[in-house]
Amino acid sequence: MFDDTTSYSLLKTLEENPGLSQRDLARRLGISLGKVNFCLKALIAKGCLKVANFRSNENKLAYAYLLTPHGVEQKARMTVEFLHIKTREYERLRMEIEELKRDVEEAHL
Repeated sequence: MFDDTTSYSLLKTLEENPGLSQRDLARRLGISLGKVNFCLKALIAKGCLKVANFRSNENKLAYAYLLTPHGVEQKARMTVEFLHIKTREYERLRMEIEELKRDVEEAHL
């Protein structure tokens, strides 16, 4: 249930919007509320996130999920990894598209 893609998405989203509720995170990322809860707990246990309560907020259940220095470092590392993965995927697709174009051209000759 806890994977790098979900971790990265959570860290990236929370870095930009630390006050999002778990329900809002689930909606934005297209995953279940249970998965968000599980993954947030795992990121907190790994030291990537810390939780702050909005004491002045009337809704005492409102929390902010803040990236720790370790979380910022982990997100940066994951960004580089995902960039490499997506670049390789792009190159494979580009080559496949070129091959398909050649096949179409040859079929029409």
